[in-house]
Amino acid sequence: MGRSTLCFLISFALLAYYLYTPLPDNTEETWKLIVIHNGFKTMQYLATLTEILGLAHYMDVINAVTNQGNVGPISDENITVTDTTFNGIPVRLYMPKRKSDTLKRGVFFIHGGGWCIGDKAMKNYDLISRRTANQLDAVVVSTNYRLAPKYHFPVQFEDVYTAVRWFLRGQILEKYGVDPSRICISGDSAGGNLAAAVNQQLLDDPDVKIKIKIQSLFYPVLQSLDMDLPSYRENEHMPILKKSFMVRLWSEYFTTDRALEEAMRSNRHVPVDSSHLFKFVNWSALLPEKFKKGHIYNSPIPGTPDLAKKYPGYLDVRASPLLAADAKLRRLPLTYIMTCQHDVLRDDGLMYVSRLRQAGVQVVHEHIENGFHGILSFISFPTDLNVGHRVGNEYNSWLKENL
Repeated sequence: MGRSTLCFLISFALLAYYLYTPLPDNTEETWKLIVIHNGFKTMQYLATLTEILGLAHYMDVINAVTNQGNVGPISDENITVTDTTFNGIPVRLYMPKRKSDTLKRGVFFIHGGGWCIGDKAMKNYDLISRRTANQLDAVVVSTNYRLAPKYHFPVQFEDVYTAVRWFLRGQILEKYGVDPSRICISGDSAGGNLAAAVNQQLLDDPDVKIKIKIQSLFYPVLQSLDMDLPSYRENEHMPILKKSFMVRLWSEYFTTDRALEEAMRSNRHVPVDSSHLFKFVNWSALLPEKFKKGHIYNSPIPGTPDLAKKYPGYLDVRASPLLAADAKLRRLPLTYIMTCQHDVLRDDGLMYVSRLRQAGVQVVHEHIENGFHGILSFISFPTDLNVGHRVGNEYNSWLKENL
């Protein structure tokens, strides 16, 4: 065997090893998902190398890459699209052009990205909002918020809360022709976290008279206390969101101090005097039996109080909506929650479904058996997946009937 042949075989073996992605049997469009996953993986390796070299922060690199495909506020024959601000917060408005004798539905959408990444102008989020505006003949507001690592909790929450409160003012709804009795707040991933947290806060705001009719949470991240749920164990290395990346996103939401990330990774970040909060996220009591699958519940090992004193946000209900008391939960509106089987955040959503139903809230739960994190966003070339188009259209059909 010649040297060139040997080098080729070694290179081919290394490439195959790098690209290898073990996927569940029920995966659709396997090769397309592998390509998408390896694109994410390569981007993360690049971010890691850049950070090691001291050239830029890890999250800044990922944000710069993902924002390359951002699109402007381009109107079309059906929708007028404009960028504006709601009380200083940048938002993008999607206004249907078709005439109507009645007021329109209103949908306030919050993008995901782990509080560190993302933008209302990302192509996939732009398409999601256009599709919703078209299919529902609805006014859609897609908001931005300041991101970590430059800004930490509660800035992201406060930005979204500010924009939502502005939208819910009677004169603003009248200006855009929105029916105040037909408003939905929705978000995916970290956007689902912010939607849930904002909706809880609105319940006790005496200045907000107009109520949300529906909240829609797509594969939401809802608690930062327990990083050892069955979904974290089963999907630790699954596309698109690995456990290690989710833990880093959580820690960056509160601080650039990597000590919090390390404590979260080993599940030793909650101090003894806050251990009573685990009752709100105890998966052994809240998950349906089929999702426990023989997993044994391990009580998290208490951490030192130092981190909680420095960064109390990770014990705040505004960051972890699952920590809300039942008395608050029972006042929430009709709730739609989507979870995906092959997602580390699956059990966050499942536990919220259980807690809301126990509190008497009407919940519609859509579980995607062959779904991965972020599927709603995979609707444009070259990262479009059939499952993304399907679940998005099915959700909008449901929303059209219920909003």
